[in-house]
Amino acid sequence: MSLNKERYYHIITMGCQMNEEDSEKLAGMLENMGYVKTADKEKADVIVINTCAVRENPETKTYGNLGQLKALKSKKPSLIIAVGGCMMQQKGVAQLVKEKFPYVDIVFGTFNLHRFPELLNNALQSNSTILEVWDKEGEIVEGLPIRRESDIKAFVTIMHGCNNFCSYCIVPYTRGRERSRKPEAIIEEIKQLASQGYKEITLLGQNVNSYGKDLENMNFAKLLRMVNEIEGIERIRFTTSHPKDLTDDVIDAIKECEKVCEHIHLPIQSGSTRILQKMNRKYTKEQYLQLVEKIKHKIDDVSITTDIIVGFPGETEEDFQETLDVVRKVEYDSAFTFIYSKRPGTPAAEDPDQVPEDVKHERFNRLIEVVNQVGEKRSKRYQDKIVEVLVEGISKTNENKLTGRTRTGKLVHFTGGDLSLKGKLVNVKITQAQMYILLGELVEVIR
Repeated sequence: MSLNKERYYHIITMGCQMNEEDSEKLAGMLENMGYVKTADKEKADVIVINTCAVRENPETKTYGNLGQLKALKSKKPSLIIAVGGCMMQQKGVAQLVKEKFPYVDIVFGTFNLHRFPELLNNALQSNSTILEVWDKEGEIVEGLPIRRESDIKAFVTIMHGCNNFCSYCIVPYTRGRERSRKPEAIIEEIKQLASQGYKEITLLGQNVNSYGKDLENMNFAKLLRMVNEIEGIERIRFTTSHPKDLTDDVIDAIKECEKVCEHIHLPIQSGSTRILQKMNRKYTKEQYLQLVEKIKHKIDDVSITTDIIVGFPGETEEDFQETLDVVRKVEYDSAFTFIYSKRPGTPAAEDPDQVPEDVKHERFNRLIEVVNQVGEKRSKRYQDKIVEVLVEGISKTNENKLTGRTRTGKLVHFTGGDLSLKGKLVNVKITQAQMYILLGELVEVIR
């Protein structure tokens, strides 16, 4: 490969916001090495697939992507193909990838992401697959370069790993135990983002409410209040919250910190206490509903979103009806809904009481119907209201409109402004409240 030739990289990302931020770090490391981003796989000199192991669908896509890349590698033998992320941390998967797809040059995991430049340099000088997947998490590595996808909004990881061991979930095995970043490192990162013009940050963790349990005199509520003091940042979001750890001091911090948005993503997973116990979720239906009531009582016009799994092993029609009952009572603004799929290595995968596929799909369709009914009703409350929107740019669906989100996370497309408003907070009057998006007209620029 000529040193004078411009070299290109392409990253395929699957899964959650944690994976998105990992991909931004991979992009930062690659650009530090002189590579340039390209959307064209054929043009790329390095292709990285950042995998997800939470459900079966992303795994199937990963193998599909690897199969498609074989022809590209044959046509361009100098192409480096790297596969990393959560899927590679699963027992036996990295070795399987090496054997089944011998043209893959690098296989790496979540714990050694920071070593990617060294792995790439090794691969450039080797004809065999470089396989390095650590089986245990190490110290948190600070200061990695990062190329962010947006210049308005940024993800900031505050902790890694999870200690909950929900019986369906592979995350504790692929991301390790909970480790909190030092608050000083988090605050410094956000101050730098503010100085670069970023207006909104999303604090990330598998369970943000657990932040600080491994630190002295620190917790998530304190961190929220510290971030709220940073000048230049207009909005603070966070994900994900575990219901068992969402304490009163966090609810109070959301209420009292003017920059923290009135939106809480609160996965219920199932409305049945019996199934929640089988899932090892450590709360009951009643406790969850009491928590929601407390949140709604304290935080005006709060938006609550959720995750729901349909067809968990042993789920009966009665259990499923309990889930529908929770959806109707909570009135979620939206919900991420999933059909249960076995994750090898988790207790639920070994449960003999698996729900038939046709039953799972039929329940899933009924759940979607109720979620949509409730979501549409929630959207209607915005009709003819004036809402605050952080302008993100031109709408992808209509170049004559600008787009952004409300504090509660609703997507808004509106007329009456131009691209000079990008990064500004504006008031928009909603003229048409649809289920997934709000349409409106610019009223005024706030700042």
